Amino acid sequence: MPKLWNQTIESHRQQVRDAVLDATAQLTNDHGLLNVTMSQIAEASGIGRATLYKYFTSIDEILHAWHEQQVNQHLEMLTAVANRESSAAGRLTAVLETYAKIQRQRAQHDSSGLAARLHRDPRLTTAEQQLRDLIASLLTQAAAVGEVRDDIPPRELANYCLHALNGAGNATSAAATQRLVRITIAALRHEH
Repeated sequence: MPKLWNQTIESHRQQVRDAVLDATAQLTNDHGLLNVTMSQIAEASGIGRATLYKYFTSIDEILHAWHEQQVNQHLEMLTAVANRESSAAGRLTAVLETYAKIQRQRAQHDSSGLAARLHRDPRLTTAEQQLRDLIASLLTQAAAVGEVRDDIPPRELANYCLHALNGAGNATSAAATQRLVRITIAALRHEH
């Protein structure tokens, strides 16, 4: 097949896949996980059920694909945020603030408990490791210029940051989220 034809087909497949993922996320958010059917997803996506089954065999498969897409977008966003800052401390702070905001937004938009279910997916191990690596790298850079403590290995500090900032999911306001970030960053500084 000609290259243009292959690109057109692949583009169409990606558009259908994206429409299915978006429709499923919206339906699940509106009606709850247990109240969504493949027929509803097909209708909301603007495709037939037979076409839907060519892409996904179950709602669970669709939800995992949607979640993987969200996680990858968050990783890209965190990397972009880090790259916008010039100082080591600025990069670290920007990434931690953004991560906390993501955690708070996720909790606000998840009334069905879907996120907790999807976060148990073993396929997320790579993404979680990439996130830890990013934060550990930023901590290493900040420690090298004396901005954060160097008496604790960066990987341990990265785990601390992630666990602490997961609490942003329970924050009652943006101000509470910001206070949590400030407390986390303060704990990263040298003891005097």
